[in-house]
Amino acid sequence: MLDIRVEKTTSPKPIPDKDNPLVFGTIFTDHMFVMDYEEGKGWYDPRIVPYAPISLEPSAMVFHYGQEMFEGLKAYKTEDGRTLLFRPDKNIERANNSNRRLCIPELNPEDFLQAIKAVVKMDEAWIPTKEGTSLYIRPFVIATDPFLGVRPSNTYKFMIILSPVGAYYPEGLNPVKIWIEDEYVRAVKGGIGEAKTGGNYVASLASQVKAHDEGYSQVLWLDGVHRKYIEEVGAMNIFFKINGTVVTPKLNGSILPGVTRNSCIALCREWGLPVEERQISVDEILEAAKSGAMEEVWGTGTAAVISPVGALRFEEEVMQIQDGGIGPVSHKLYDTVTGIQTGKIDDFMNWTVEVR
Repeated sequence: MLDIRVEKTTSPKPIPDKDNPLVFGTIFTDHMFVMDYEEGKGWYDPRIVPYAPISLEPSAMVFHYGQEMFEGLKAYKTEDGRTLLFRPDKNIERANNSNRRLCIPELNPEDFLQAIKAVVKMDEAWIPTKEGTSLYIRPFVIATDPFLGVRPSNTYKFMIILSPVGAYYPEGLNPVKIWIEDEYVRAVKGGIGEAKTGGNYVASLASQVKAHDEGYSQVLWLDGVHRKYIEEVGAMNIFFKINGTVVTPKLNGSILPGVTRNSCIALCREWGLPVEERQISVDEILEAAKSGAMEEVWGTGTAAVISPVGALRFEEEVMQIQDGGIGPVSHKLYDTVTGIQTGKIDDFMNWTVEVR
């Protein structure tokens, strides 16, 4: 168990008014968790300190070689006053998988969870309670060696910051429009596509700008080898309901193993819906949309939870998904996942962890 040192802020910030809309990722709480690593010493000096800028050498390796990992999960306040985390064990497991791929020292899962609980408990008053809001939790690790040379760093900093958030997309639960990318590639099998690291996201920016200029919210990536198989959206995994079957791309080494993705697959199977994790080509998507076999499309992710898709564009062809509204399965998934997260429905899957 960590012996966490606590330094409370002497200048607390105003907590956002509950009636004002929260723009995702723009406001941060009073405190943050920090822990350091040194080769031969391991992780040490766990502490909660006031949220503030950090000081790094200009030669810190994270700036030059991109050795960093991040995660994202949320805390929710229930109507009876409890604070719940949603499947933090899955985020911690994924974080250590990313660490291994990126040659970053792993974190003890129990220490990781203790750190999350401690900093959330410290800033518990910041958890918003309005419908559709939550406290976003961002753990991350950066390489800090002041060294110019390509090798794993010998020193690291592990931090957790918190941000009260509303909907990730301005559309909220209204369907978004997705651009299927046919020019750029984000990741390939054997690369770092399955790791949660900034390099995967910076690779998507050129396409993201192009899609936004055309009026689309996100980019849907094709595989980097054949350039024809659906992979994932920039900030979400993707699901299709075709002729009564829920289909999502199988994890192949270039797709992020989403926690919400895993949860939706489990719920669909719990409800007796057929689910297939397999390769699905853009041609199959085009044909299903044309024939009317495409019944629903939605994205899943921690930030957006469930995001229905109303239209897909590939090259010059725009596919409207049914009537452009949210479908019954994606709506049921949203209600069930958010209901479990906020304690409004029974956690029959045993997914939540209470912060005490």
